[in-house]
Amino acid sequence: MGFEQGLSGLEASSQNLSVIGNNVANASTVGFKSSEVLFSDVYANSLSGSGASQVGIGVSVGSVEQQFTQGTITSSTNPMDIAINGGGFYQMSNNGTISYTRNGQFQLDKSGNIVNAAGDILQGYAANSAGVLQTGSTTNLTINTANIAPSATSKVDAVLNLDSKDTTPTTTPFSATNSATYNNSSSVTIYDSLGNSHVLQSYYVMTGATGGASGTEPTWEVYATLDGTAVAGANPDGSVGTLTFTSAGAIDTTATTVPIAMSLPLTNGATTPLAFNLDFTGTTQYGAAFATTTLSQDGYTSGQLSGFSASADGTIVGTYTNGKSATLGQIALASFTDSNGLQNLGNNEWAATATSGAALVGVPGTGNLGVLQSSATEDSNVDLTSQLVNMITAQEDYQANSQSIKTEETILQTLVTLR
Repeated sequence: MGFEQGLSGLEASSQNLSVIGNNVANASTVGFKSSEVLFSDVYANSLSGSGASQVGIGVSVGSVEQQFTQGTITSSTNPMDIAINGGGFYQMSNNGTISYTRNGQFQLDKSGNIVNAAGDILQGYAANSAGVLQTGSTTNLTINTANIAPSATSKVDAVLNLDSKDTTPTTTPFSATNSATYNNSSSVTIYDSLGNSHVLQSYYVMTGATGGASGTEPTWEVYATLDGTAVAGANPDGSVGTLTFTSAGAIDTTATTVPIAMSLPLTNGATTPLAFNLDFTGTTQYGAAFATTTLSQDGYTSGQLSGFSASADGTIVGTYTNGKSATLGQIALASFTDSNGLQNLGNNEWAATATSGAALVGVPGTGNLGVLQSSATEDSNVDLTSQLVNMITAQEDYQANSQSIKTEETILQTLVTLR
């Protein structure tokens, strides 16, 4: 026995304790990946070519390998906490220098960039003004906090049932202020080019007249008001359209023009006239009470960004105060042929090396890339129980190697004192 074996054992045990201590220290570090020391035995080269009777000269640390196993996903109250469930790394940029991390604790800086605690900017695919993702190459992900522009109504869908048992009003002519002149009414809020809202009220009057292919089909006149002001229709009686029904209760599309083209003059500075289609497709005339099945329109007012979140595929969707949503970008993930070849930079970040191979960038949920979970973080994968057991073992190893050096020192003292 020589000092070399004991000294090498002390050095290896010391490094093992350092790695274990680092694991324990980062047990609460989000996205941290624990490390493990891999030991190698050491033998001197044999000049005779036969190593059958070689005695080892100790141990060395072969490498320190990180364990890229999945950490536990924990929910959080911050919608900008985004966890990776599966393989892959976030790409982060520091003035163009790319690094990689599993820590998904993000925030917005003053410029709207999605950044981590170190100020590095998350990379992904940007979206244009129409919400279309530009997937050619990754770039800094910036959240556009500008108001969403209003959109004027271009179509109103009205699906109703007009009661076939109704009778023609005895009071004429039609007046929106006199309910005796119409059978039923419905209203919907529409929007002009400036996002101003207007109330479109529609009135339905059974005429008692007949028409259609058979000449006996019942008809209804449709009148309208905008913000309480009567809308002048193209029909001689001022109605905006006529609905004719078949004997089966469906709209006779050969005798009825649907949708009805509406053109409403405005005086508030918005685009005038406000032109849209009033579509009654699907409306029926059955022997049942008047009912509204669908009454919707496609316009909306302007809205402020009220929040955003990331979907499983990394798409960042913003929600606005007007109830609309829009695609703001998409987070990209990167994978490597050999993750253990990454260079640890600290701050929970790694850099690509020749050993790791070039980053393979893609959309979350494709290939070997994991999916994302918003309002969640990935905990450290350190198992404290096993680390504490390993610490006891490493401590025993250190003490045993110290004892071997002490024993060697005693033997040398015996040899020195021989006479």
